[in-house]
Amino acid sequence: MFWLKLKMFLARHWLALSIGAVTVVAVLFPIWYLAGVEENTRRYIISMNVASMPWMVLNTIIFVGFLYLMQAGGFSALKKTRVDAGSVNIRFSDIVGLEEAKREAWEVVQLIKDRTKVKAIGGKILKGALLVGPPGCGKTLMAKAVATEAGVPFLSVSGSEFVEVFVGVGASRVRKLFGQARDYAKAHGACIIFIDEIEVIGRRRILYDAFGGGSETNSTQNQLLVEMDGLDSASNVIVFGATNAVEDILDEALLRPGRFDRKIFVDRPNLAEREKLFSHYLSKVKYDGAMDLGRLARKAVGNSPADIENVVKEAALITVRSGAEQISYKDISAAIERIELGVAHRLSMTPRERERIAFHESGHLVTIYLAHPTDDVFKASILHRGGALGVVHHMPTEELHVPDRDSYIGWLRASLGGYAAERIKYGVTSSGVGSDFAHAAHTAHRMVWGMGMGKSGFIGNYSAIHESERSAAMIDLLERETQELLREQLAETEKLLNENWKIVERFAAELVKREELDYDEIAAVFEEFGKPSRMLKKV
Repeated sequence: MFWLKLKMFLARHWLALSIGAVTVVAVLFPIWYLAGVEENTRRYIISMNVASMPWMVLNTIIFVGFLYLMQAGGFSALKKTRVDAGSVNIRFSDIVGLEEAKREAWEVVQLIKDRTKVKAIGGKILKGALLVGPPGCGKTLMAKAVATEAGVPFLSVSGSEFVEVFVGVGASRVRKLFGQARDYAKAHGACIIFIDEIEVIGRRRILYDAFGGGSETNSTQNQLLVEMDGLDSASNVIVFGATNAVEDILDEALLRPGRFDRKIFVDRPNLAEREKLFSHYLSKVKYDGAMDLGRLARKAVGNSPADIENVVKEAALITVRSGAEQISYKDISAAIERIELGVAHRLSMTPRERERIAFHESGHLVTIYLAHPTDDVFKASILHRGGALGVVHHMPTEELHVPDRDSYIGWLRASLGGYAAERIKYGVTSSGVGSDFAHAAHTAHRMVWGMGMGKSGFIGNYSAIHESERSAAMIDLLERETQELLREQLAETEKLLNENWKIVERFAAELVKREELDYDEIAAVFEEFGKPSRMLKKV
């Protein structure tokens, strides 16, 4: 073990040691020699050497530079980062949320720790684990925690570091990386290779490419497949790959058992985990202790840990600009709106335009609040944000993994609410309904064509069938069914708004006057009309 570590130390620092030795010889020997030379001769030798020294230094630098480049592998040199478990010091207890992913990763840690027991019964430790999930959910952090808990070093690289314009360079870098990992595994008992963004080199191989653009990626991936297939149980090298791309784009050979044996899904946090994340990130700043973190968690459905951290950072900036001493719920809300909806701008509009936009957004607001089974309204505004002249910010109050027909009907009515309000108020509509119509048509099309949610009950996903295989009669029936669904839900939406038109007028007046309304202000108006809040409760 000692000799292996000494060998690795000399391999890493041979250049510095060589330079030190040469410097000592180059200084001591000339001094000894010149001490026995005549004075005039000594001065002549020294002056000639001093005059030629700049050129000698330049030549030496050029020679040593090229020599070092070639010794390091030339163009195949790989930027590698060796991370000791002790220096990282990230444990599963430090990762907030991600309970399911941590449970799966802990099994990998146990397999690494118990590798001797596994071998004793004739088993083999796994060769690779694929971390799959959306960006910003903690895949890299999870890999570091596995290395820390297992007590082994790991080599961290990015998939883009293997890609070069020179054919064969990527494959050479893969060989060098796995060679280094085997050395670390021999010295420390095991080693983890972490390849971030593995889809760069792991996507499906291009077998027929007229221009040869995929040959470098193919050769790099082929070498990766060979190296992973050559990892025997004695090497104790485990490869972790991370990707936020669709799993189907990865090559089948890379995903087969014996290479990436495990898939660990690092998904977005659930409601309870989002509340813990807000508590964790807010604990690092000054904030109002009476803030309802459960409401924030419900308002951040679908956000990743990185998104939540960004919200808290943005809220801190807003707090400083406003001159306050601690972050409030209003600052958090403003941060979420700025990130998701964009910065608000005040456009110069006529009073009639402002009133029309106010009625349009009020139609959306009342429809969602009273008719949607899962969504709630967090903000209503008639300020210009991200290209829209007004906005009603609504989100599900909890994760919906399998929305039912009622949820789709709610989204369909929500899209038609602004159009219905304009028709009731003015008898005609404006160009502001264009994006709403696009969303409504898309929702109705999916319901009828793909999920069997139409009124007539057509069964099958007709969107998946090629156009040449669809009959004209079937297309006509499906299109009529889609239009019928839209007309039916528009009638229901208009009926709902007519029954609650006083509420619509009240919100329109409030928006014209105040431009923006937050959740508590919206709920207060509904309570005045006997429509109490039904959504945001404490967790």
